[in-house]
Amino acid sequence: MSTVRVLIVDDDPLVRAGLSMILSGDEEVSVVGQAGDGAEVPAAVARCRPDVVLMDIRMPGVDGLAATEALRRRPEAPEVLVLTTFDADEFVLRALRAGASGFLLKDTPPAQIRDAVLRVAQGEATLSPSVTRQLIAHVAAGTPPERNRAGDLLDRLSARERDVALAVAQGRSNAEIAGQLHMSVATVKAHVSRALTKLDLNNRVQVALLVHDAGLA
Repeated sequence: MSTVRVLIVDDDPLVRAGLSMILSGDEEVSVVGQAGDGAEVPAAVARCRPDVVLMDIRMPGVDGLAATEALRRRPEAPEVLVLTTFDADEFVLRALRAGASGFLLKDTPPAQIRDAVLRVAQGEATLSPSVTRQLIAHVAAGTPPERNRAGDLLDRLSARERDVALAVAQGRSNAEIAGQLHMSVATVKAHVSRALTKLDLNNRVQVALLVHDAGLA
């Protein structure tokens, strides 16, 4: 793929400088812009046309959550990686529901930050199955209206797609799902892709959260 264009959004100039230094040293990544507040994101995205936005979740003014929600509603929106100091923060969960592709702790080693950016640019979520399970464990059960809505959405899936969605909600990897359901990894990926399209979701973490809301996980 071509060089991944990254926009860094953080209210701390030192954090922005550090991330820029880490990513600019990689030939596969290009830091195309920076912003210090969520209010600056729309203009920065229009100007810089990033593939991935590294978004601090807690900022004065317009925080990263509001900026992520607004950004992901736009057509052809860039992917969003949330930057946080807490791995089970309620703001992180809300950002994931809004369509962020994953999150990075601010003390993540440089090589992992680079790898996460590249994975997200390729359409992959940056949460391992173990982290998915941890996040789901922190989500409160949905209210009856939320359960009904989630159930109605899941009814759009075929029986096999539903089986895959339930396995995703259990935090299983594609390989584990393939073994559990006796299908190839490629078939699992195809079912996940179709489920995302039918549910109008961005990634498998949102699928897991939807299944949880329906009371099925």
